[in-house]
Amino acid sequence: MDLYQYDNAVVLECRGAVVGVDEAGRGPLAGPVVAAAVQLDLDGLIDGIDDSKKLSARRREALYGEITSRAVCWSIGVATPEEIDRYNILQATLLAMGRALDTLQSNWDVALIDGNQPVFSVPAVRQRCVVDGDARSASIAAASIVAKVTRDRMMGEYHCRFPQYDFARHKGYATAAHRRLIVQHGLCPIHRRSFCERLAAQTALALETPSLKETAS
Repeated sequence: MDLYQYDNAVVLECRGAVVGVDEAGRGPLAGPVVAAAVQLDLDGLIDGIDDSKKLSARRREALYGEITSRAVCWSIGVATPEEIDRYNILQATLLAMGRALDTLQSNWDVALIDGNQPVFSVPAVRQRCVVDGDARSASIAAASIVAKVTRDRMMGEYHCRFPQYDFARHKGYATAAHRRLIVQHGLCPIHRRSFCERLAAQTALALETPSLKETAS
């Protein structure tokens, strides 16, 4: 069954419109977690939609343009680094997903949520968790692309504000280069302090003193 067949099967089952929801940025040491909600026109197939992790950056950008111009509707929800530290990454991710659905300007019936955790702000009868959903559902795969491209662009903007961390290259993930830059410069306002402190406690390679002193850049 291809990705569009999955979505069409859900439409037939629920007798209503479906929207896919996915996120980008659960793992990095810096930056927000970004969720996207996408309602595709299931009669107008977009060739090449797939899990964003399987696509090159250039292909994701091209598909982002097609999805955002041809989808019935799409929206973005964001949870900040401060919210990630306050609530934990799972709750912040679900918060971002709920925000994406809240701002979707469409009459949808069932949200297909990537993963095994329901969005707490959405009634149970209006959502379905789909494990590995970005490899099973066209709508979730489209949302994964929109979320990934949006977050990468945001990290490019943060690079302009904090060029010493090279966010445009590693997007906030815990690469060796990023960890060395944190050791050198300390934390900036978009670093997830809880993530950085946890990593510092687990490995001698990352985040040694004075890395946990927040810097104003």
